[in-house]
Amino acid sequence: MRNLRLGGLLPLSLAVTVCVAGQPAPADFREHTLATGLKGGYQVVASDLSGDGKADLIALASGMKELVWFENPSWQRHVIIGNQNRMINLAAWNVDSSRVPAIVLASEFANQAKNSIGVVSLLRHNGDTREPWSVTPIDRLPTSHRLRWADIDGSGRKVLVNAPLTGTSAEAPDYRGKAPLVFYRPGEWKRELIGEENEGVTHGIFCVDWDSDGRDAILTASFVGLHLYQLGARGWKRTRISGGHPAPWPKSGSSDVSAGRGFGTKRYLAAIEPWHGNQVAVYRTEGGAWTRTVIDAGLDQGHTILTADFNADAVDEIVAGYRGGAHGVNIYYAEKQGGWVKRKLDGGDMAASACVAADLNADGRIDIACIGSATANLKWYENLGRERP
Repeated sequence: MRNLRLGGLLPLSLAVTVCVAGQPAPADFREHTLATGLKGGYQVVASDLSGDGKADLIALASGMKELVWFENPSWQRHVIIGNQNRMINLAAWNVDSSRVPAIVLASEFANQAKNSIGVVSLLRHNGDTREPWSVTPIDRLPTSHRLRWADIDGSGRKVLVNAPLTGTSAEAPDYRGKAPLVFYRPGEWKRELIGEENEGVTHGIFCVDWDSDGRDAILTASFVGLHLYQLGARGWKRTRISGGHPAPWPKSGSSDVSAGRGFGTKRYLAAIEPWHGNQVAVYRTEGGAWTRTVIDAGLDQGHTILTADFNADAVDEIVAGYRGGAHGVNIYYAEKQGGWVKRKLDGGDMAASACVAADLNADGRIDIACIGSATANLKWYENLGRERP
């Protein structure tokens, strides 16, 4: 099978090679279509909503009124809530240590702040998660766009992070202005400011225990690049990692980011650049500085990126999904000499807006699930282990 060997070249130079001994062994996947008709499919989240220990899939589709979930392993469809407008993101976590998580949902979204109410709501089940849940609004913040749970102080009590897409006065096409980053403590649900130094569009955030101290830091991807927010004794500290894509505003910076484990457990960052961009960029530290390498420049509206070890070699692969006319999902495998091998996970019927990594059939292998926007579908890519030579 022919593969693209990427990395160690000029950003737009791609060389075609053939897999040979010494290159990473890719994982083999079996594709399952779990649902269709998910108009404007935007986000998929793996979470155990049935309380049986299996990861179910929550499917958020911005063009639908209903938020739905699919029960593992039958993948039966259930409605969480209805009568919603322009849902954009959710995050699930067991806020009260119960077996079933609560969900926080962002809805009434629009790219233009003046048209975006930005409703943030707490969803709780009423004893049976297969029946409609209760809805309690907790905030209104225009362009509320990315919701994630994070343990920012190492207490084990997570807070909800909310990253609006833009500031309240930003307008297309430049979206100039400061973009806030905020959080809420469960129970209080009072908005607290993390910072507002990011400018333009903040499209992606990723929560990670950066210093291996039990505390989550927050990576942000915005028009001004990649930045790290950490809570310390004197409050929040923001550290610049990179300016991202070097083109002039509004084609500058980063769009989505994830942290991965490289050879020798060395951390790397993977990003889609610029906003809804065509590039997959990898960042590594050399001599204390972060270096940027573009490993693919062929995405059509890149919109989701994640890292996980799919072939059980103790090195994380990169998954990048793109939702344009030439849509699909790619996996990139790291080579010891620094390059990357690109494989197609789905080159046909998946305009991926979001993907998630989770062991969906409890076989010890990490699977992938993706939701499509233009294709309006939900797929499970079952990990069958390493491909045989």
